[in-house]
Amino acid sequence: MHQTLDWIDWSVLLLTLLTIVGYGTWKTRGSKNVQDYVKGGNTTKWWTIGLSVMATQASAITFLSTTGQAFSDGMGFVQFYFGLPIAMVIICMVFIPLYHRLKVYTAYEFLENRFDLKTRSLTAILFLIQRGLAAGITIFAPAIILSVVLGWNIVTLNIAIGLLVIIYTVSGGTKAVTVTQKQQMFVIFAGMLAALYVVIDLIPDEVSFTEAIDIAGATGKMEVLDFSFDLENRYTVWTGLIGGTFLMLSYFGTDQSQVQRYLSGKSMKEMQMGLLFNGLLKVPMQFFILLVGVMVFVFYQFNPAPLNFIDASTQTVLSSEYGNDYRALQKKQEELFNLKKNISLEFASGESKEDDAKQKLAEIDNLEKTYRLESKFLIKKAIDPEYTREYEALKNEVSNLQSDSTSLVYKEKSIALSNLYKDAAKDTQTNDRDYMFIRFILNHLPVGLIGLLLAVILSAAMSSTASEINALATITSIDLYGRNLKEDKGEEHMVKMTKWFTLGWGIVAIIIACFANLAENLIQLVNIIGSIFYGNVLGIFLLAFFFKHIRGNAVFFGALITQVVIIALYFMDNEGIINLPYLWLNLIGCIVVIIIANLLQMFTKNKA
Repeated sequence: MHQTLDWIDWSVLLLTLLTIVGYGTWKTRGSKNVQDYVKGGNTTKWWTIGLSVMATQASAITFLSTTGQAFSDGMGFVQFYFGLPIAMVIICMVFIPLYHRLKVYTAYEFLENRFDLKTRSLTAILFLIQRGLAAGITIFAPAIILSVVLGWNIVTLNIAIGLLVIIYTVSGGTKAVTVTQKQQMFVIFAGMLAALYVVIDLIPDEVSFTEAIDIAGATGKMEVLDFSFDLENRYTVWTGLIGGTFLMLSYFGTDQSQVQRYLSGKSMKEMQMGLLFNGLLKVPMQFFILLVGVMVFVFYQFNPAPLNFIDASTQTVLSSEYGNDYRALQKKQEELFNLKKNISLEFASGESKEDDAKQKLAEIDNLEKTYRLESKFLIKKAIDPEYTREYEALKNEVSNLQSDSTSLVYKEKSIALSNLYKDAAKDTQTNDRDYMFIRFILNHLPVGLIGLLLAVILSAAMSSTASEINALATITSIDLYGRNLKEDKGEEHMVKMTKWFTLGWGIVAIIIACFANLAENLIQLVNIIGSIFYGNVLGIFLLAFFFKHIRGNAVFFGALITQVVIIALYFMDNEGIINLPYLWLNLIGCIVVIIIANLLQMFTKNKA
């Protein structure tokens, strides 16, 4: 069942998006030289830099996935951002003064001055690979969800979002991106504040905000800090402070989509203040977005929630041979909901003992998670006959080996069966975490506000995609095309080529979006892609800053070896061979490239 938007929602949505695109195109028309087009003429004020930097990071994935993450797992994801303020201070002290003194257009120009052309080109190419993939995902994320929920064509949505971004980014370059992002952030803040107000208002009158927080806390959703050293936990204080710091250093210090935002600053002081503004505001902003997700969770303690938030998947399983099994699960969840609602109301009114109510709510939440996992398993079986055959074959093997349940083969097969069962939860058509917030918006928010929240999602997609294709075009034009030209073609030619590269990367992002696929959680997917490359790139920059004896060859080959090692570690973790949360790849990549480059330099020096 697809949602039909009211004409008021359509009006709010289209007016918001067209105003932003039109304003950005008009305000920044006619950039004639590279200084204006790539660095926005160095006229940007600190608050615009701060908002632009935040908008670049705050894609549609932030609002769809982060709220879904909070709904499912609680507030712990905010620990991911704990390293950000530390990274901002280091970048203000080390990176910005260097970039400003050298008057670079890109972060990678510095690497040629310090090492050689091939090291600059390799680092630029690593950026183009990871940021090109990310650009496609930032278009795909809202498009796939809106297509499923609203019934809009996914390819049409990908093209529409991509073209809107291309129009003003090609026209005005960096300044257009920065100017529009300021408007987009105002829309985003207004929309999220309105969403939080409405969701709290929809919770029963007899439940105060404090009591709503207590209900969320009873199910572990308000557990913000985890000081454990358990590698099973992806998000702890330590992964945030250590792995997160290295990721944020790489992202804000070496990723051109961010570097380009603050290089447009009016002065070094404006650049530094803009980043510090981002450092102060980003963690509270993420906390606020997570809180919206938690409040939606509390809302569903008093209102029925579907077993799966993707209607199309639910309809598929209901019409399959597993329909009766799914209906039985729905019946169980309905009974659980009535119990949950009564206990939540008793807890809020003080009619039951606090400890008893908390224990019961926690048990119900765990049981509901089990039902949701079972529902995803049934959907996966209904959608994918090959998965069903594989699961049934493995189940029969385990059943036949049950007489010898202590054998190693039985244990291995049992683990494989358990993992295959859990894998159903990660499939595109069963994983509904990213659909939760948009489904809540469409089903429960008033007319007009739905249009505003859809504008928030699409504005966020446009802001981050614009930054990415702007940076991709700049790197391609200046670090690869311009650097390898045999003769100087002049300012006008370089601006024209940068516009063509912007158009080209916009088309590439649309194509990637059309062929992309959902992961377990979109915000994690983007951060995983970044973590595979960022540590290595950061290590190259740290070698340039602090290891004066290291030369280009050692860094170049060290970076190639490190990239292979990091990709291998990621796949080993993915296959369950090792247990390594992806945030640690940033730290490992950084350390490995520094060690290998030093060893290679030592070896070549001794050989010489």
